[in-house]
Amino acid sequence: MAPYESDDSRTAGEAEDLRAGRRKASRYVVPVAVVGVAAATIGIVPALADSGDPDLPEISAQQLIEKIAASDEQQLSGTVRINTDLGLPDLGGLGNSLGSGVGGAGRGPKAGGDGSPADPSARLTELASGSHTLRVATDGPDRQKVSLLEDAAEYSLIHNGKDVWGYDSESDEVYHSTVDDASRKDAGKNGNRGADRRDGLPATPRDFAAEALRSVDDTTSVTVDGTVHVAGRDAYKLLIKPKQSGTTVGAISIAVDAKTGMPLKFTLTPAAGGAAVVDVGFTKVGFTAPAASTFDFTPPRGAQVTEGDTHERAGTGPAGPESGKGLAKGLDGMKMLGKGWNTVATFDTGGSGVPSGSEAGGDLGGFLDSLGDHVSGKFGSGTVFSTRLVNALITDDGKVYVGTVDKDTLVRAANAGR
Repeated sequence: MAPYESDDSRTAGEAEDLRAGRRKASRYVVPVAVVGVAAATIGIVPALADSGDPDLPEISAQQLIEKIAASDEQQLSGTVRINTDLGLPDLGGLGNSLGSGVGGAGRGPKAGGDGSPADPSARLTELASGSHTLRVATDGPDRQKVSLLEDAAEYSLIHNGKDVWGYDSESDEVYHSTVDDASRKDAGKNGNRGADRRDGLPATPRDFAAEALRSVDDTTSVTVDGTVHVAGRDAYKLLIKPKQSGTTVGAISIAVDAKTGMPLKFTLTPAAGGAAVVDVGFTKVGFTAPAASTFDFTPPRGAQVTEGDTHERAGTGPAGPESGKGLAKGLDGMKMLGKGWNTVATFDTGGSGVPSGSEAGGDLGGFLDSLGDHVSGKFGSGTVFSTRLVNALITDDGKVYVGTVDKDTLVRAANAGR
């Protein structure tokens, strides 16, 4: 995981800046894991902010981080806007030719996959690009609901006690799984934070902020960057910036509710500039108990119901199908190279790298050639695949190096790890 940064003592000049309203504070560092989570799941559209900045008491970065950590809102409901712009290419018809592994992953027979379109793991790929609106509701560790609103349909994921339900109104299909008692008790010990992730859909700014504030070191600067209105509430802005060069991350901004300490908005901008890669935020939020009926669900008459597994660990969630277990097993040998924002994960696929255009043949071969950038070094040769945030080097002998770093940093990591 990547890092935060240790305290810097304030100078007299900085103290004067605080009195002038510029609020310089102790610095911390954010884990690179937050970037991986965002890239793999959801990136997000900026939440609508009210005009005018609120006048709030001064607070240091350390105090604001502690305020987030102490936040324990067990009950809330609201609307979240999500936008992700990773710069991924439009696969068009090629995505369908690649089956469920690309483009239409997991959307069942309609998208060329084999699973139910109501399976939560099938919906994560949708949130990895474009703009989306979610309705969220939470009432303690045992009851949550997330609804993905689409043009003419709605997908809902409901956790109520031991039951987890997914319902896709477009296909009229239902996915059902259960969470065992041990998992529920374990989630209860951690309050709502454990429950947030069990549903498999990181749906609120708190989900992202929790990953971002998980560890600390000296590779990142963290300061308080003024105040803002979000979803009608007064908030402080926590600004997180890497000190290292070579990372694709420019900055992370977290709007923190001044009253509750709840993160209301999370924005990740790339080092290369331009629109945010990940931006998630509330457009409406309230901290009262949702109606109990919010979490009731009965499969509609005639709907096809797919039964999933019982999940044995808190946080496993319905987004962890058997295919996920296979992937995890394959990554058992993963190693981490480098430090902080320049951390690179590496593992050996046991394969033979990326096929060239002639080897792959047809549209797929041409697509792979156009997408990748061929590189070489002490490690041998390989292909770098790039997005606006996460880049990956796949060597010709099947080793993978991936991180939120630029191409040169990947090549240096591969040379060092050979």
